[in-house]
Amino acid sequence: MLSSPEAAAGLAADLVAENDDDKEHFWALFLNAQNHYLMHTEVSVGTQSATLVHPREVLGPAIREGASAIILVHNHPSGDPQPSREDVRLTRQLREGAQLLDLRLHDHIIIGNGTGTWISLASRGDS
Repeated sequence: MLSSPEAAAGLAADLVAENDDDKEHFWALFLNAQNHYLMHTEVSVGTQSATLVHPREVLGPAIREGASAIILVHNHPSGDPQPSREDVRLTRQLREGAQLLDLRLHDHIIIGNGTGTWISLASRGDS
């Protein structure tokens, strides 16, 4: 059950560790109505400093899988998990799109590569 930022960050850290290649990776975790993990999908792989994500690449699979909620995850190869303005903007855009489809966006977790540090945008009030 992924009902806290800490639980989501634990799974996110595992995803980042499996893909430690100095590129930004962006995943969507799909949850059922009881916040139980259904599956995840890698939405995008970018460069050392950016990755492109379109809402349909996150929301389409969520609908196909029958998800009720989504947690977004991506890494910062620099090791600094501080969100960029673009990270915050994308989170808001995806939250608004999810609401239109009756999906909940629980959080967006950013992991700093190699540092063990992470930030929950929901805890900061940005998701």
